[in-house]
Amino acid sequence: MTTEEVLQRDLQFRNMLLGRLQADCEYYLGYGNRNTRRLWAGSEAEQIEFMMKLYESFKDDEKPMWITVEKIKEYSKAMGVVTNE
Repeated sequence: MTTEEVLQRDLQFRNMLLGRLQADCEYYLGYGNRNTRRLWAGSEAEQIEFMMKLYESFKDDEKPMWITVEKIKEYSKAMGVVTNE
């Protein structure tokens, strides 16, 4: 499934997938021993990029309360992903 296909899915699907991606990051940084095979996207950079796109796909009043752009940026930094911001 491509990024564009995922971003066209319904609110519940995108919400659940974002939760899965967050759980992957937590595991990767903890018991996963930084093994990229534990990440849904297959690499740190792609995981963070996909999480950002997914988060931004929500309208302002739909954005999940349990994760923020700042939290995704924290994962990015902890995972060694260099961003343009």
